[in-house]
Amino acid sequence: MENLLDDVFILFGIFAILTFFLKVMKCLKYLILTNWYGVPNSFFNSMGEWAVVTGGTDGIGKAYAHEFAKRGLNIVLISRTKEKLIKVADEIEQATRRKVKTIQVNFTKRDIYQHIEENLRGLEIGILVNNVGMMPNPNPCRFLEMADIDKTINDIIAVNMVSVVKMTQLVLPKMKERQKGLILNISSGVANTPCPVYCLYSSTKVFMERFSRGCQAEYCSEGVIIQCLMPYTVTSKMSRIKPGVITQMPEDYVRKSLDCTLVGDRCHGCLPHEILGYVYGKIPRWIIYSDEAQDKMVDYVQNSARS
Repeated sequence: MENLLDDVFILFGIFAILTFFLKVMKCLKYLILTNWYGVPNSFFNSMGEWAVVTGGTDGIGKAYAHEFAKRGLNIVLISRTKEKLIKVADEIEQATRRKVKTIQVNFTKRDIYQHIEENLRGLEIGILVNNVGMMPNPNPCRFLEMADIDKTINDIIAVNMVSVVKMTQLVLPKMKERQKGLILNISSGVANTPCPVYCLYSSTKVFMERFSRGCQAEYCSEGVIIQCLMPYTVTSKMSRIKPGVITQMPEDYVRKSLDCTLVGDRCHGCLPHEILGYVYGKIPRWIIYSDEAQDKMVDYVQNSARS
């Protein structure tokens, strides 16, 4: 019995050392790829002539559209507001001299994908950014406290989940045929663990993460890279949080995240968010799940939005 216990402790020790070693190696890989090497513009250009960005008129989506245009790709902007589409398209064309095509659709609708497919026909799409997303309410709240709950449930599933699957279905076949392509799925750091007061939103982002990583496993041998990015706070109209050490400006986050393209099938996109993800994962669940913690989260977001 004593020998058995010794063997068990030895195995646990070996497992702990291996786990620590793997985390160190992952950290070194991240630092080397993002701080010393990065990803050259030629890599993105080699994927194809066009980058398609959903939700491309605000926040992270707009920043990706501008950044890929600067790196030499033509851009397809897909969003719901015609005036914003025209404005952002003009900005990109004037700043980069790249071609910009716009598609006006509302992703809460399920009958839009034939229209999108028709407008994408004939384009050599090298990059797809599945960025469009929505939150149930401006402020975090418990599930039953969501405004217009039936409509909200349908809309958030259509925008955060259906759009990712359908857009991937539209562009992946040609990428597979050409044996190259890049799909970036913008999930969220709140998908790491169950997230009270964001439970519906975070659950849809979990779906995106699992779908993304599953597709990567299925199609990586076909030359297609599918990566799930899981940012925490990035300044936008949706987050309503001011920039800081953790909260990134969209342009900064996008530049850093593109240097993470070869890190793996999921990534937080920048070092502050990688550290936050690690720390958040170590907090005991009973603390996060307490009523007091949930109330403090609601107050924090509301106060940050006002300041």
